[in-house]
Amino acid sequence: MKILLLGSGGREHAIAWKLKQSPLKPVIFIAPGNAGTAECGQNVSLSLSNFEAIKAFCVKEEIEMVVVGPEEPLVKGIVDFFRDDEALSHIYMIGPSQFGAQLEGSKAFAKAFMGRHNIPTAGYREFDASNYEEGVHYLNHHSLPIVLKADGLAAGKGVIICQNHVEAIAEFELMIQRNKFGEASKTVVVEEFLDGIELSVFVMTDGKNYVVLPEAKDYKRIGEGDKGLNTGGMGAVSPVPFVDDDFLALVEEQIIRPTIEGIQKENIEYKGFVFIGLIKVNEEPFVIEYNCRMGDPETEVVLPRLKNDLMEIFIATAQGRLNEIKIECDERYACTVMAVSGGYPGEYEKGFEIEGLETANDDESIVFHAATRKAYDTVITNGGRVFCVTSFGDSVVDAVAKSKKVLSRISFENMYFRGDIGYEFA
Repeated sequence: MKILLLGSGGREHAIAWKLKQSPLKPVIFIAPGNAGTAECGQNVSLSLSNFEAIKAFCVKEEIEMVVVGPEEPLVKGIVDFFRDDEALSHIYMIGPSQFGAQLEGSKAFAKAFMGRHNIPTAGYREFDASNYEEGVHYLNHHSLPIVLKADGLAAGKGVIICQNHVEAIAEFELMIQRNKFGEASKTVVVEEFLDGIELSVFVMTDGKNYVVLPEAKDYKRIGEGDKGLNTGGMGAVSPVPFVDDDFLALVEEQIIRPTIEGIQKENIEYKGFVFIGLIKVNEEPFVIEYNCRMGDPETEVVLPRLKNDLMEIFIATAQGRLNEIKIECDERYACTVMAVSGGYPGEYEKGFEIEGLETANDDESIVFHAATRKAYDTVITNGGRVFCVTSFGDSVVDAVAKSKKVLSRISFENMYFRGDIGYEFA
C-alpha cells in the first residue's frame, strides 16, 4: 500500500519509523518530512495548506492512504476535501472531518460537546466582543487562579493561567480587543482552575469502535523543575507511574467511552486519533482538552511501546474494523528527552551541523528527528525543537539516564535539553 504521511516533526518521524516495520511493507511518502523521515521513506516537498498540490501528488503516485500528522490541515478540512473529490474519495484518510476536528480547533465546541455527553471537565463560560463587559464583570468575581483559553488554534500558546484579577482582565482585553492570538482569541473560554497532576491518554477510533493506546505524560516548560516559558514539549514518559488499572478503568468509563459514543451519536465523521489531555484531581479524572491527532513528543514514547503493527491498525480504522484489534504494549518504561536550539522558545538560530547522530541508535535508544534537514552529506538544525532521544528502561530513572547518555554523544551549537524529565518519579 502507498501511504502519504503529512507533517515534518518528531511525531511524523515516529509514525514513519513504526510504519516501516510493518510486515505489510507499505511504500511511505512524507510531506515535507525531515532528515529522519528520509530514512523511512521518500520526503516530498509539499505545503500542508496546498490541498490541490497534495491532490495532484496523490493522483500521480496512486496513493491509497493519507495519514494526517498535525492538526492544522484537519481543522482546515483536508478530510472533507478528499471525501468530496471524485478523484480522491477512494483514498483512506486517517483523521477526522473538519467538523470533528473542532474538538481541537474550538475550545468552546469541545466544552459544549463534553457538556452534552456528561464528560467531567472544569466549569467554564465563553465570551467575545459582543459580551465583553459581562466577561470583565465575571472575571472580577471569579475565584483565583483563573484560566483563559483562546478558542481557536494558537500554536500551543493560547492558554494563560492568571494569579490575580488585574492580570486576568488585562489578558482578557489583549485577547479579545487587541487580537493577541489573532482569530484564535476572538472568543475566549474562561475556565475554573483545577489543581492536580496532568497526563494524556490516546485513543484510535473508527467512529464507532475504539482502542486505547499507551498513556503518557509530557513536560512543557523550558526549565528544569517545570519553570520558565511553555514549549511544544521538552520530553515525555510512558507508562505514567501514578496511573494504575483502577484509574484507567475510571478514565475509560467516564471519559473515553462517552467521548466515542458522543462522536457516534452526533454522526461526526471521525477515523483517527483522539488525544485526551487529562488532569487527575483527588483520584478523579477531568478533561483539560481534546486534540484530533497524536501529541509531540508523546508519540515518541507511545509508538515505541506499541507492539502491534501500526499499518494494520490504520487499515482497520479506515475500514471500520477496530473491534478486531487487541492492543499489546511493551511493559518497559519509555522516556524521551528533547534537544532544542539555544534561545528556544524565544529567538534562536538554525543551520548548525549536528554531530554524533550516527552513534546514537541502539537496541534500547532511538533518535527521532523533529526540526532537521539534510544539507549535502550532513544533518543540520532547522527549527526550535531539533530531535529527541527515546530510551527503554526498567524505571523512569533508568530510561532517562540512557537518553541523557546518548545525548552526551550528540552535539550542535547552543544545544540544550532538560536533564530532569520524569523528575517527580525519581
